[in-house]
Amino acid sequence: MTIAPTTSTLPQRVLGKTGEKVPILGLGTAPGGMGMDDTSAIDLFEMAIDCGVTYLDTAPGYARAQEQLGHILPRRRDEVFLVTKTPTSDGKTAIEQLEENLKILRTDAVDLCYVHSLGHQDVDKVLAKDGSLAALREAQKRGLTRYVGFTAHHKPAWSERVLREADVDVAMFAINFADHHTYGFDQGVLAAAVAQNTGIAAMKVFGGAVAMKYETTEEEKSRPSALRDLDADFDHEQALRWSLSLEGVSLAVLGMYSQEELAQNIEWVQRLQPLSIAEEKVLREKGQTFATRLGAHYGDV
Repeated sequence: MTIAPTTSTLPQRVLGKTGEKVPILGLGTAPGGMGMDDTSAIDLFEMAIDCGVTYLDTAPGYARAQEQLGHILPRRRDEVFLVTKTPTSDGKTAIEQLEENLKILRTDAVDLCYVHSLGHQDVDKVLAKDGSLAALREAQKRGLTRYVGFTAHHKPAWSERVLREADVDVAMFAINFADHHTYGFDQGVLAAAVAQNTGIAAMKVFGGAVAMKYETTEEEKSRPSALRDLDADFDHEQALRWSLSLEGVSLAVLGMYSQEELAQNIEWVQRLQPLSIAEEKVLREKGQTFATRLGAHYGDV
């Protein structure tokens, strides 16, 4: 299937203190790298750029995603806001990982590099003088990344600590109406980030893939979202509207397996409207039910 590039500009928001304008829809590349063949993934990434989804989020843990992007970036680097990650607490290792990422991506620099999955790191080390955040600031001085941040799926108290003790340009949190009841990143953590004008990206807006598994089988074309897995009639658009309505959230980063998914998500953000009072009430009730069934599915609270 071929989808014509959108003729309507995607809505944009400022990414906090960076001052950068980004589309409110970003592309997560984990499905491409872990669940699609290279040709299909590359075609999807190219179409996303053509359609204005120019915030591209990747990581070394996403199997072949960075290699796939490396086929595109030599031609299209100036068109995108490129994001990668370093899943480590140690500063020396973070620099080594970033340098390796750049080689694979076939570019001299990224726009943003995150310390990945804070809840799985040693937060004391992350914040130390020889920790990963300080190292990424040094990488920034060297021109390897324009901005520095971190991502977090669980242990929200650790995120609040980092926001208190470190200068962070951008953060990406797991934010959806069900995990509001479990992890609550949209509460104290988001307020702390807004107070510092930290740019905020929302991830796992649909709960992420079931069991956080993005690899597909020969019979699968895609993996269901964790929330759709709980309710076949789950309204993804309402979930997207909920996350994008939160103060301080600049964009939602969504993993996609097809051009059809891309087109649908673009349609949703182009007609984005605030939730009505009735819709919010339904989501509050459904969110509590979903949260009870999901439990702490990213890790400890």
